[in-house]
Amino acid sequence: MKTRHIADLAVPALGLGCMNLSHAYGAPPPPAQAEALLLEALDLGVTLFDTAALYGFGANETLVGRVLKPHRDRIVLASKGGMAGVEGADGMKRVIDGRPDAIRRNCEDSLRRLQTDRIDLYYLHRWDKSVPIEDSVGAMADLVRAGKLRHVGLSEVSAATLRRAHAVHPIAAVQSEYSLWTRNPEIALDAACRELGTALVAFSPLARGYLTGTLRDVAGLDAKDIRRGMPRFHAEHYAANLKLLGAYEALANEAGCSPAQLALAWLLARGEHVLPIPGTTRSAHLRENLGAVDVQLTPELLARLDAAIGQHNVSGARYSAATQLEVDSEAF
Repeated sequence: MKTRHIADLAVPALGLGCMNLSHAYGAPPPPAQAEALLLEALDLGVTLFDTAALYGFGANETLVGRVLKPHRDRIVLASKGGMAGVEGADGMKRVIDGRPDAIRRNCEDSLRRLQTDRIDLYYLHRWDKSVPIEDSVGAMADLVRAGKLRHVGLSEVSAATLRRAHAVHPIAAVQSEYSLWTRNPEIALDAACRELGTALVAFSPLARGYLTGTLRDVAGLDAKDIRRGMPRFHAEHYAANLKLLGAYEALANEAGCSPAQLALAWLLARGEHVLPIPGTTRSAHLRENLGAVDVQLTPELLARLDAAIGQHNVSGARYSAATQLEVDSEAF
């Protein structure tokens, strides 16, 4: 596996997003299947594993911790706090809380679930806009000094917020949705990451399945699938977006790869600081994704890809209006 860097951490060009092993896209796979996929990824050279306190309200960290504990010295473990499940009178609820006490509590809970004494990369999952970013990052810096975290990251933030945070403590990575159909980082965040030496970790690099070319009927999505609440996956928008796939799939054929591999190769070509973390529940898809590191794209084909799918022709917003208010990233 070709390597890139997050601060002083050498990581594979492609990591593994572990979220959908426990969360978000309907019923998760059986435990044995999830465990086997994590171990297969490790065997294939993946060493960057990304999880969060939120995913499955702790279940994903518990899974990752249990399965990968015997291999802890071989992996780079990334998790997130500042957004987690909180038990209330009507059950478990997702709560964004960036207060220093909450971040410290989230970190301790994650360390316990992950069965480790230090997390290699710990992100503020969402900036709690009621708390100055300097206070939240300051708490994370304290955890670095205490030896509980190795590096600090942010998720879904603007270039301006990144700069404010970086002035408090070096930000090793920013995680942002980035793919052919979500170009928000190109507004200003990408340039700021390059300037500051911050890695840009791309989540949902396959556009939540859209860029694989296999999701044709959104009516069949599970009732609890988070895509049901995303405008781009609403029937009227998705029908328009499906019309873009013909030209895109033709370019994949021309490049001699699958549509999924083309999407990942496009991201890898954006710069050495970009690290996609595709997630999957299936062995065949894992192997297909990892094959993207060998796909070479010419400047001419990259330009045609930009013309085929981008902010100029994708239909529908990335998030609902309410969810968009929770994120700080610039929006097209």
